[in-house]
Amino acid sequence: MEKILIVEDDPALSAGLCFELDASGYAVVPAYSCAKGRYFAENEDFDLAVLDVNLPDGSGFDLCREIKSCHEELPVIFLTANDLEQDVLNGFDLGAEDYITKPFSMKIFLRRIEVALRRGRGVRTLQDGWQDGFLKLDFGALTAERGTEKIAITPNEYKLLKILTENSGNILTRQCLLERLWDSGGNFIDDHTLTVTMNRLRAKIEDDSHTYIKTVRGMGYIWTGGKP
Repeated sequence: MEKILIVEDDPALSAGLCFELDASGYAVVPAYSCAKGRYFAENEDFDLAVLDVNLPDGSGFDLCREIKSCHEELPVIFLTANDLEQDVLNGFDLGAEDYITKPFSMKIFLRRIEVALRRGRGVRTLQDGWQDGFLKLDFGALTAERGTEKIAITPNEYKLLKILTENSGNILTRQCLLERLWDSGGNFIDDHTLTVTMNRLRAKIEDDSHTYIKTVRGMGYIWTGGKP
């Protein structure tokens, strides 16, 4: 489950954002000031931060700069009433993924959250690995960890994971996977073997709270990036 930090000093808006994000399957941590946002960012792992600009004890721009200095790859979205062109440019100059001005559509906000998270997952994948705080995959070293547990993954399972994570959020048909998967002896993997391999892989990397691979009936599979 992907985790989002919300730094917004309006209690009603913060509660509304948290409710909608929670209903969409995200874990949400609210903060109402720069100090609290800074504390959570320093002491917890997040997949995304949503920041207001005008906060009671400082600027969301400064907070973004501090967060990015320690967590450069953490996606940040500004959600603010500051709609001047220079403010928007400042936000992007600080490395924000998006800049949303109030008032806003909740449906569009949720879609932009989804896009920012997908881009964030892509950054992790490009480093020849993938991690979300629970599952950690290193395709270069061929190692994998689930929580604090090291798990044994076969070469073909690593290959399958790499294909899935590189195409996060996109449906991969069974035919596509079959064409790209070969076993360690150079033999073609058939449809039944793919099913068995996928089920075995799920048992290794998933638990009741973390789902990574979704079956799309009649089509194939999709890597959901930890969002159940």
